[in-house]
Amino acid sequence: MTASATQTATRKRAGNGTARRTDADEIGLDALVGHAGYAVRRFQIWIFQDFVKTLGEVDIRPTQYSVLTVIGANPGLSQMAVAKRLGIERARLVHLLDSLEQRRFVKRIKSKEDRRSHALHLTAQGEAALAKFKRLAAEHERHVEAKIGKENRAHLLRILAGFT
Repeated sequence: MTASATQTATRKRAGNGTARRTDADEIGLDALVGHAGYAVRRFQIWIFQDFVKTLGEVDIRPTQYSVLTVIGANPGLSQMAVAKRLGIERARLVHLLDSLEQRRFVKRIKSKEDRRSHALHLTAQGEAALAKFKRLAAEHERHVEAKIGKENRAHLLRILAGFT
């Protein structure tokens, strides 16, 4: 196929008669190429897709994993403390906790210091599940390393440490 035939094959006519590109890789990004936010967002999409694929067998999402991990590392934290530490809206966290409680991974216990709040703990089932999730998450991190390289992954973590 000639170059012009290939070019014609990858374009369709827009409603106004001008040619438009249909292959996403051929669409220019202009200034977006130099925007860190754009690149980080695209990487985040890849990261989330790989996480969901890698942990798909256990049906756990990145935010659920984060919540379980923080509760597991800090038994007895309040919902507000978890929400604040992870940057999750309180209303969204309540919904997440409801789903984790239904799966018997988390239990809420009335706080002894403040009866208006709950202390969060993993159940025995939650601890076992989290151990499995961590093994799968480590596999996901190996995928990240394979994608960007060991040194780049370590450098990226150092750069992003100020945001965690």
